[in-house]
This record gives sequence, structure tokens and C-alpha cells, in this order.
Amino acid sequence: MTTEVVDATQNNRVGPVMRAGDVAQAVVEAAEMDNPDKEIQVEDKLAYLRISTEDEMIITKESMEECLGRSFEMRDLEINLSSFAGLIDADSNRFRFYFNKKV
Repeated sequence: MTTEVVDATQNNRVGPVMRAGDVAQAVVEAAEMDNPDKEIQVEDKLAYLRISTEDEMIITKESMEECLGRSFEMRDLEINLSSFAGLIDADSNRFRFYFNKKV
């Protein structure tokens, strides 16, 4: 059996690590909607989901509300955010995960 070790400092993947639940599932769906040109990778670790893509990921309030079927405040995303990869820029309408430099 071969185990591949991935050096997190040698990739350009960005995105949230979310506590498992309805908000995490909505983030997965919203990430796919808001980033149609990107391949979204989801690692299900039972207690949390690691959601990532290359270079930049946008999550909008509009998509979150559509996925959840209810109103949603973007600050509530932070409550379920365990961690994230990359830099983060957030306001009341969107979260942006990104890198300034590429490796």
C-alpha cells in the first residue's frame, strides 16, 4: 500500500473547512453554483467537510439562500467555519477564499 503525502504549502487549493450539517452541504452546492468554471473538491471527514478548489472560491449569500431554502446571513457561515485554506475576504454578501501568490 502506498500513501501519498501532500505538502499543503505546495498547492494552490483554497476554501472552507465546515462543521458537518445543513450549512456545510449548502456551502458545497453554493460553491458549485458560484464557481461554475472550477472543479470543487469535497473531502467528507464525517465531523467536517473540507471544500476546496484551485486559486479562488466565491460563496454568495444569494446561492446560500437558494441552497438552504431560507434567508441566510453570511456571518452565520463563520459559526460553522472550523478553518480555511488561503486568505479570506468576507462581507455581508459573499465570502472569497483566495491566494495572492501561486506556488
